[in-house]
Formats: sequence, C-alpha cells, structure tokens
Amino acid sequence: MTDKSTTIVSPIHASGMEQKLGSIWISTYDWISANSTDIIIATLVGICIYLLLGLARGLGKRLRTKTDPLGLMPIAGRVIGKTSQFFMIMVSAKLVAGHASPPAIITEAVRFLFTISAVFQGAIWLRELILGTLERRAGEDTGETLANAMGIIRVVVSFALFAIATVVVLDNLGVNVTGLVAGLGIGGIAIGLAAQGIFSDLFAALSIIFDKPFLRGEMINYDSTIATVEKIGLKSTRLRAITGEKKIISNTNLLGKEITSYADLDHRRLIFAIGVIYQTVPDAAAAIPSLLREIVEANNAVFIRSGFVGFGQSSLDFEVEFEVYSPSYEEVYQTRHMIGLGILKRFNEAGLEFAYPTQTTFTAAPDGQMIMPYPQVMPLRRAEK
Repeated sequence: MTDKSTTIVSPIHASGMEQKLGSIWISTYDWISANSTDIIIATLVGICIYLLLGLARGLGKRLRTKTDPLGLMPIAGRVIGKTSQFFMIMVSAKLVAGHASPPAIITEAVRFLFTISAVFQGAIWLRELILGTLERRAGEDTGETLANAMGIIRVVVSFALFAIATVVVLDNLGVNVTGLVAGLGIGGIAIGLAAQGIFSDLFAALSIIFDKPFLRGEMINYDSTIATVEKIGLKSTRLRAITGEKKIISNTNLLGKEITSYADLDHRRLIFAIGVIYQTVPDAAAAIPSLLREIVEANNAVFIRSGFVGFGQSSLDFEVEFEVYSPSYEEVYQTRHMIGLGILKRFNEAGLEFAYPTQTTFTAAPDGQMIMPYPQVMPLRRAEK
C-alpha cells in the first residue's frame, strides 16, 4: 500500500517541478525576446563597467608598489587593489538588471548576491584602509614589534569587520539578528574582562609604536634608572641600564612614568659650584666670573652666566653655567673634565684658595680677655739711629 502511494506521488512532484521550471524558462524567453536591444546595451555597459573596475584594480596594485610604501597614494592603491572579481561581476550584473528589467526571480537573485558582495567588499576595503593607515602612522623603523602587533591587529580588525558585515547581510535577508548581536556583545565583554591585563600591555605597546615616545636604541631615564632601549615587545620593554643590568618593565607601567629621552639632545647645560675662602680679597672675588668665562670659552663650550650666589658656612659661593653642543655624552664628559682642571689650574695661578669645611674655636682667659687661636705677632721696632 505504501509503495503504491509513493509511486503515485513522485510523478506529481516531478510534474510540478517541471511546470515551475518551464514557467521560468518561458518567462525568461519572453523577457529576452521583448527586451533584446536593452539586454544587449545593458550587457555592453556591464562589460565596460567590469573592465573599468579591472583597470582601477590594476592601477591600485601599481600604486601600492610606489617608492614610498607608507604614503597616502600607496594606501589608496592598497584599498583599490583588494577589489574582488566577484564584486566586479555583481556590480555589472546589478547594472544590467536595473536597466533591462528581468523577471522577478532573476532580479531577486542579483539583488541577493550583490548585497553579499557589496557588504563584504566594503569590509575588505575598510580593513585595508585601517591597516594601511596604522602602518603609515607607525613609520618604518619598528621592526619585529610592528610585525607582531600588526598580525594581532589584522586578526582583531578582520574579525570585527566581518562580524559586522555578516550581521548586516543577515539583517538585509530578513533574519532577526538581535540575539546574535547581544551574544557577540556579551562574548566580547567576557573576553575583554578575562584578558584585560594582556590587552592593557598590548595597547600600551601600540601606543609606543604609533606615538613614538622613544625608539629602540635610544637612551631614556625613568625614576632613577638610565638605560638604553633594546627591544619593545607586545607586553614588556627590555632595557640595558648604564650600569650593565638588564631591565624588564611592562609597557603599561613604563608609560605611566615620566620618561626623559636623550635621543635628540644636541647640547647639555652643566653647572659648576665653586667656593673660595672668606679671606679672599674683594677685588679678587669680583674677578672670578670673568676668569671662569675665559676658562669655559677656552674649552669650546658656550658660556651662559657666572656670579656670586651666596655666603656659605665656610665659603664664598660662586657658580658657572655653560653648555656643550654635542650629541655625544663622551665628548660632553671630556669637556666638563677639561673645564674642571682648567678652573683648578687658573685658581692656583691667581692665588685663589678653594674653601673646605673648617671650624675656628675662640676661648677666653680667666679675666675674660679673648685668647686668639693663633699667636700674636709683635710688630718690629725700628732701630734707633
């Protein structure tokens, strides 16, 4: 009984399918017969559009190979060069369908495929634009760190853009995407909370790469550490202290500190504090600034100022400020050395004594008369003639 019903139903279904296909074929034939001229014109226009898009894509690929790979034109070429063949075909088909008024089933199929191609092609263009802009902002001298960071950024950007594109396509198809959007949002929040420490250091690394507060090979100072940057990683930065130790600090902690960079330092200002004894003759003390100026200029340094700054506990205090124009700290160090020795030599020649901490004790005799800490010298009497 069951086999008999099956034998009877199958021809009915086959007949219905044949009738539907026949109806589609007849309507398509009638459409082609009635609009042959419009179809030919639209097809030629579509082919021209396809060829123009192909030329634009080829031009984009050539622009990408320009000498300046991080300029604006190569970025535009990078975006245009990622135009897909499927998108080019669907743009042409959409133009043909819009001009030739095909049957509803063909129109609907073209609209569906064009929507998919346009949305995902837009995601591809936007991804290349973001990545190209980030690479241009980072510059050329970032090496392995940029390569690693861009790999992660490419994955994150691609996932985000294609997830949005998928939601847009499904929404255009009439699918309720509210639950999907909510699920993606909750999943993103959960991942962000679970890996917030890693993402914090990663974003700090990207900040170092793009903002460039310092580069690899530069000498920087933070807290009480002076070190040379050896490697900028995705989670931590490795430095070599001037005392030889290897310092490793997370990118987040490093950016939270006040950093002094010596990379672009073309000159340094130095100060010498000098103290002379209180027994210095006033005229000799007044000549000290001029003497210091001669010493500074004799050693190819730039004199800024010099003068008396205060009365110390056991000295008359002077200062001299000067600048050494050289990016090499070794040359600055040697100039300071020569100026220091020059001050010592010229002060000795001029009879100027450097002060050092001293203390003089005064006592009194039983009758209250002051006893000096040094013997009294009696004046010599002249011999009578």
